[in-house]
Amino acid sequence: MRTPQQERSRATQARLLDAAVDSLVELGWAGTTTTVIAERAGVSRGAQLHHYPTKAALVMAAVEHLADRRAAEIRAEAASLPTGAPRVDRVVDMLAVAFTGPLYAAALEVWIAARTDPELRTALVPVEARVGRELHRLTVELLGADERRPGVRESIQATLDLMRGLGVANLLSDDAARRATLLREWKRHLAAVIRA
Repeated sequence: MRTPQQERSRATQARLLDAAVDSLVELGWAGTTTTVIAERAGVSRGAQLHHYPTKAALVMAAVEHLADRRAAEIRAEAASLPTGAPRVDRVVDMLAVAFTGPLYAAALEVWIAARTDPELRTALVPVEARVGRELHRLTVELLGADERRPGVRESIQATLDLMRGLGVANLLSDDAARRATLLREWKRHLAAVIRA
């Protein structure tokens, strides 16, 4: 059983992680500081330092929090997925929304910063590898796909890579029309591979 202190500590951590994500979405990496995050979370700087002593530690925890939030959103929506052929369309649409939304933009801010920040990169690479594996497994589960069949695993990974690229393309301008055309073609391919 958790004590009231443990509950307060968990609540403080949750507020800090949500504030970090919101800050990354609104202010980007450069504008996200531990001071800004603490203010947004409504916690003292000391409480923030107690839970996350560095910006990198706080952001890495926020990246994991982001991944959990994205997966939870997808799982919640999955409860209403149809069966049969329309399922592939809906799963691809769900993924497209996840990869063009604010949570993905926040994750990209961290990835870009990690390119030139060795400490952040060292911390981020294993987290992203785990998140990537979990997202792949979730996509397989949602599609009801059998990865033992030829081409299925590769097509699911290509789906996730396509979504990442479309999410990046969407950052600077509304890419919805082109994205819809590409996704329509990809859905046909993916459905054919899964059903083959």
